[in-house]
Amino acid sequence: MNRFSFPKTSRLINNGQFKAVMARNMHASDRLLTLFMAENNAECPRLGLAVGTCFRSAVIRNRIKRLLREAFRKNQHKIPKGFDYVIMPSPQFIKEAKASQPKQAVKNLTFESIENSLLNLINRIGQKKLNG
Repeated sequence: MNRFSFPKTSRLINNGQFKAVMARNMHASDRLLTLFMAENNAECPRLGLAVGTCFRSAVIRNRIKRLLREAFRKNQHKIPKGFDYVIMPSPQFIKEAKASQPKQAVKNLTFESIENSLLNLINRIGQKKLNG
């Protein structure tokens, strides 16, 4: 498997998988993202995205999902294997986007900001796990 591919086996698909990850209560959040993490028996990290309808436009929701998916895909080799990840916009970002124009807030999102946020949150949860 090419390290930059993102096959269906690397995705969380059904509601039960999402609930199982969120029930483990290993999570961290920053200004942009909230990340939930749970151990799995798979040989690769698996990703689930949850972008709610608080962003009314499907165009906006899909842009957020594309950025998140691409950040995960390009950094699979840096992300610990054997875990499932559920990523969603943080409540703080949602509140900021609603206060201004959601379309403009999402336009201002960059791949680099999403990537940095994702990797920092994964490291933060990893540190909590080691210390706790």
